[in-house]
Amino acid sequence: MRLFVSVDLPTAFAEPIADLQAAFEGASGLDFTDPEQAHVTMKFLGDTDPDRVGEITTALETAAETADVAPFEATFEGLGVFPSMEYISVLWLGVGQGGEQFRALQAPIEERLVELGFEPETHDFTPHVTLARMKHAGGKELVQQLVREREPTVGTTTVEAVNLTESRLKSEGPVYETVERVEL
Repeated sequence: MRLFVSVDLPTAFAEPIADLQAAFEGASGLDFTDPEQAHVTMKFLGDTDPDRVGEITTALETAAETADVAPFEATFEGLGVFPSMEYISVLWLGVGQGGEQFRALQAPIEERLVELGFEPETHDFTPHVTLARMKHAGGKELVQQLVREREPTVGTTTVEAVNLTESRLKSEGPVYETVERVEL
C-alpha cells in the first residue's frame, strides 16, 4: 500500500480550487492536481506493508493525543511555491488561520512515525495544498507573476481528524482512499 497521512479538504472547496487552478492554465509545464482530492499531506509514508496499518493507526492516535489539538478552524488562502521562486517544482495553496495547529499536530505525527521506522522529513513542515507540479520551466514567469499578484482565499473549514490515506496510481492520476480516520 502506498500510504500518507492527510487532512482532507471538504468537497465544497473543489470548485474554488479548480477556479484558482484555471488562472494558471496558460503556464506551460504545470501538471494540476485533482481539486476533488485536495488535502494537506501531514506525512508521506510510501510503500507500506498492509499489516502495519494497525500500528500506524495507533501511532496516529497517540500523536493526536500528544498534540492536544482540538478541532480547529483553518483558512486556506495565499499562494506559494517549493522550493523557491527561481526553481519551482510545486505550486501550492497555503493555510492562514489554523497554521499553528497544523504544525502542532504534524510534529508528534512525524515523531511517532519516525519511531516506527519511516523516513524523517528533510524540510520544515509548511501546511499547504498542492495545486500543481511543474514538469518544466516553460511557464515559470507566468507562475511567478500570478503568485506575486494574487492573494486568493478558498475558504475556512473545521479540521476534525487526520486520515491514513492510500494512494493508488492510475493512468489518469492517483486515486486516494481513506484507510483509517483519527479524530482530534
